[in-house]
Formats: sequence, C-alpha cells, structure tokens
Amino acid sequence: MKPLWTLGLMLILATPAPAVAQVMDHHNYSLIVLDLLEYQPGAPGRPLAWDAVAWSGGDFTRFWIKSEGSVQTAAGTWEADVQGLYSRLIAPFWEFQAGGRIETKTSGGTNHTRGFLVVGLEGLAPYWFEIEPAVFLSHRGDLSARLTATYDMYLAQRMVAQPRLELKAALQEVPEFGVGPGLNDLNFGFRVRYEIRREFAPYLGVQWVSKFAETASLARSAGEAVRHFTVVGGLRVWF
Repeated sequence: MKPLWTLGLMLILATPAPAVAQVMDHHNYSLIVLDLLEYQPGAPGRPLAWDAVAWSGGDFTRFWIKSEGSVQTAAGTWEADVQGLYSRLIAPFWEFQAGGRIETKTSGGTNHTRGFLVVGLEGLAPYWFEIEPAVFLSHRGDLSARLTATYDMYLAQRMVAQPRLELKAALQEVPEFGVGPGLNDLNFGFRVRYEIRREFAPYLGVQWVSKFAETASLARSAGEAVRHFTVVGGLRVWF
C-alpha cells in the first residue's frame, strides 16, 4: 500500500488546473493594517490623519476595505473616504480591484458626499515598490485618478524607512471638494519606524504637500494653504 502522502500527491497531479486552484483558494485569510495613524502639527488645521486597509479571502480572490482621511483638530472639520473592493489575482504579486467608494468632506459648515465606481490595481513593481493606481468615476460623471507608491527600506533589523508618494488628478472641476481639472496635488512623505514588535511600530517623519493648477486656485480662493511642509509622528499597526 502506498503512503498517504504519495496518494495525496498523485491526486493533486491528476486534478485539472482549475480544480487545483479552487483547492488552493479554499482557505480564507484576513489582515488589518493601519498603515498611517499620525498627527501633523505643522499642517493647516493640525490634522490627525489615517490610512488603513483590511482584506479577507484566499490566494486568488479577496474582499478589501480601504479608508483614509483626516480630522482637522484646530478647525473642527474633517474629510474621509471608504472603498469596498472585489480583488482578483491576475499575475504574480498583482491584483485587479473593482468596487465602490464614498467620499465625504466638510466645507463651509456643510457636509458634501459623493459616490464612485472604482477600478484599480494593487501590487509590487520591480525592486519591491508597492504600487496602487486607481481610477474613479463619480455618480455625476466626474473622472479622477490616484496613484500611491511606497517602499520599505530596512536600516536595521527593526528600523524601517518608508518613502511614500501620492498623486491625484481629475478631469473635471468639482469646487465643493476643492478639485480642479488636471494634476490636483502631490503628497510626499518620508517616515522612519521602529518595530517594537513587527505588528506595532511608532514612527517619526516629514511630509510635503503641494496643490497645482486649478486646484491651487480654488485653495487660494478658500483661504487655504497651497503647499506646506510638516513633521509627523504616529503609529503603524497590523493584526
């Protein structure tokens, strides 16, 4: 009689590829990452900002929830968006994502909300850059896009430096959200975290933000800063 592991291997080799994929994708996993939770004392409004993701699923299909935003502690205003996405592995280290997004913002004492359809990618580019491009179509037909890129550089066993770049662009003007056509803004940060535990890491860093073109003009009209530089401090947590 053949050993059980031999019979199991023969069964896997004899199973058609799609069925093997279903077996591999049978187990569900989950992860929650609070990538940024930080205070920005030198930014307008002295915001408390966050950027978080959570996903659940198998090796090939997953459901993602993404959220980012800030609360202006000095002004009492806030802005946030939440995405719910279906994700499918389409290549090694790359997932195709599609779903919906809700964005809300307080401006002039009024809350503004809009919904979007989302299409994007999430994955690793050469040299282990984490890339997240996405395109958004609002319920009013406004088209916009966002690109986020990060890279983890290990300075020591528990000390990690992370440059982070975020670009936003739009096709139409949406004044209530402070958005003009063209390149909207650039956000570049550099943070160094110390992993007390792998899943718990305080960090310090700097961040530079600049608005461009019509978006900058809308900011000036509203009495807002067009660009600023600030020191940041916060926590990165995952579980």
